[in-house]
Amino acid sequence: MRDALILGFDTSAAHCAAALLSGDQCLAARQEEMTRGQAERLMPLLEELLAEAGASWRDLARIGVGIGPGNFTGVRIAVSAARGLALSLKIPAIGVSSLEAAAHASQGPVLAAITAPRARGYFEGYRMARTIALQTREIADLPADWAEPGLTCIGSAAEDAAMQLGATVRPAAFAPAEAIARIAEERALVAGLRPAPLYLQPADAAPPSDPPPVILD
Repeated sequence: MRDALILGFDTSAAHCAAALLSGDQCLAARQEEMTRGQAERLMPLLEELLAEAGASWRDLARIGVGIGPGNFTGVRIAVSAARGLALSLKIPAIGVSSLEAAAHASQGPVLAAITAPRARGYFEGYRMARTIALQTREIADLPADWAEPGLTCIGSAAEDAAMQLGATVRPAAFAPAEAIARIAEERALVAGLRPAPLYLQPADAAPPSDPPPVILD
């Protein structure tokens, strides 16, 4: 008998990504690069993933979802889907930040660095001598005192950040959706806590003419 299934998915960046875990084993994973169309593609992709693993929605024990920071509309698409599925399936949904997913299973001092609009980046430190809370900054103007021996940068803005800080660059241990699923599997549940979009800066453009996905209460 296989372990309970954990579904992780993410549309916070220019992709539609999902992974299905059973214990430590990744049964199936997909990541399709796209700048738009995630709302139409997400649910079919999840159904394809389940079919590939020979599973159904009712086999799921938990859902992990990327909550950003990232693309505003993309974050809302994934969070809305996770809340709706959790409500209908009566299972918990756990929100996971993009930076936590990037740094998952890393070792030593790590600066998670993800590209943001207008030459900025999202940053968060893990196991660093100096506490670097989740924040957004210009990539070309990172504080010199963030540098420390053995520092590694991980994420889409890692190369530029490492150049500024004299650090090394390392790829993430897992693709975003698989990291989200693994974190969701490990995280202790908090009663009444539901995933919510994580926004660190104003929208980069005017709102679209179509209404955004509804965030279910």
